[in-house]
Amino acid sequence: MDLKEIQNLIKFVANSGVAEVKLEMDDVKITIRTTLETNVTEATYVQQLPAQAALPQAVAPQQTAPVVVNVNTDTPAAAEDSKYITIKSPIIGTFYRKPSPDKPVFTEIGSTIAKGDVLCVIEAMKLFNEIESEVSGKIVKILVDDMSPVEFDQPLFLVDPS
Repeated sequence: MDLKEIQNLIKFVANSGVAEVKLEMDDVKITIRTTLETNVTEATYVQQLPAQAALPQAVAPQQTAPVVVNVNTDTPAAAEDSKYITIKSPIIGTFYRKPSPDKPVFTEIGSTIAKGDVLCVIEAMKLFNEIESEVSGKIVKILVDDMSPVEFDQPLFLVDPS
């Protein structure tokens, strides 16, 4: 919601004769109070969440329907993936499949891994942290693209322990 829209909302509320209006959206909370006698705005405040939360608002209306569709299509896939062990990111950072650009990747889909094998590197604050496997098995799926940002506890690999 931009400043022009807020100003128009204030004018509308002032002319409508309403004493108070509260509007809450994903990233903005607005309360407008007016005095009925003079029809002048008494107090207006806008509380905006951090900039990261502001970006999804522009995208959210377009994603509303696909999210419901994805939930329905992921349900059978989730049942299939339940027999696999998920290796998750222990830290926030950037995911790398190679130790350096000129070296080969640590692991591929179909590779057999043992407990303690290095699966990837996650860069956090200019430090490269090797992520080791805590299970033995076969890599079924790599869930993150190389050089992508990852969050804490984000799934990275699916491993078939059998």
